Amino acid sequence: MSLKQQLRGTGVALITPFTTEHKVDFDALGKVIDSLINGKVEYLVTLGTTGETPTLDKQEKLDIVNYTFEKVAGRVPVVVGIGGNNTAELVSDLHKFPLDKAVAVLSASPNYNKPSQEGIYQHYKVLAAESPKPILLYNVPGRTGRNMSADTTLRLAQLPNIAGMKEASGDMAQCMQLLRDIPEDFLLVSGDDALALPQIACGMQGVISVAANAFPSQFSDMVRASLNNDFASAKKINDTLLEAYDIMFAENNPAGVKAFMAEQGLIGNNVRLPVVPLSEGLHARVKTYLNK
Repeated sequence: MSLKQQLRGTGVALITPFTTEHKVDFDALGKVIDSLINGKVEYLVTLGTTGETPTLDKQEKLDIVNYTFEKVAGRVPVVVGIGGNNTAELVSDLHKFPLDKAVAVLSASPNYNKPSQEGIYQHYKVLAAESPKPILLYNVPGRTGRNMSADTTLRLAQLPNIAGMKEASGDMAQCMQLLRDIPEDFLLVSGDDALALPQIACGMQGVISVAANAFPSQFSDMVRASLNNDFASAKKINDTLLEAYDIMFAENNPAGVKAFMAEQGLIGNNVRLPVVPLSEGLHARVKTYLNK
């Protein structure tokens, strides 16, 4: 089965639960993984930015990846996030991380360095040559400070071992250009929960979602309906989630989605600095939404 078929639908950018002492809460992580698989999401993404990876040390990352594979036990595909702004360090990570059971590596475009488009291209070219698994590009200029242009993406799509992209620029014109020009076997998925429905309508194959951590069944039903061209049903579900998207991203990700999950009894409402929990007023909106 091709990666485009394996990763069609809803992928979830897994949060990392923490205890009140801010240690990784593996029991809660297990509950979250089971909740997502029982909610019928198509695949999981571990060590994405939603997992607070900038505040995880190397051993914690390795432990999370190993635990995730053990808990998932082959029930759904798993993508591992290995991204950053030090190309040489990422090459080392690609060889050191346990990737045998992964179907792909999701790698965010370099943040803070703000490389040129040629720098972004050369960065990914090196990663693709070194990675034991197919690379999924990740364009998220709101976090990285630099948009990966459609032209750069299309150049990268021609390279061996670059198999797809999570597109979170929010630029619909750029997305439509990509959908028009990418190779037939290239996987293009949304990285914006609130735009997933219209982007699938334009031709994307699914989404890597934050919101699905808290609403796996509803969100994945919406995505499946969209992929089946049943946009009336998809819109009905999406309309009920619009307010949740607004609340989740009003202050910080993953503080927003963690507040929802804490109220659902899945995790403790704990994040690591510099992220802080939702403000009292916004958290009250979480409770109101869930009690509707």
